[in-house]
Amino acid sequence: MTTRLSKLFGMDIYTTDGEYRGKVFDLVINLEKGKIETITTEPLKARTKQEAKKIISEKSVPYNRVRAAKDILVVGSSPRIEEEPEEPTAPIRPVRRY
Repeated sequence: MTTRLSKLFGMDIYTTDGEYRGKVFDLVINLEKGKIETITTEPLKARTKQEAKKIISEKSVPYNRVRAAKDILVVGSSPRIEEEPEEPTAPIRPVRRY
């Protein structure tokens, strides 16, 4: 699924059951993998580590649960199964018999 990050901000988030979860406020990005990890519905401006953990656990959605992102974000209750890219195989060379 490919989406521009700027389009996600402010989008409504709904579950597959139609429950409203909030609006996209912030994104947590894993720079090493180049992937979005978490979507938050509140700012991550926390004074303590415990406050930040509470926001992540209660006011966030793991990005691997996003099912669709068009006009709204639709999230499921379990992580989506990501397809692993196929590794290129070496071309099969014909066997030469002399």
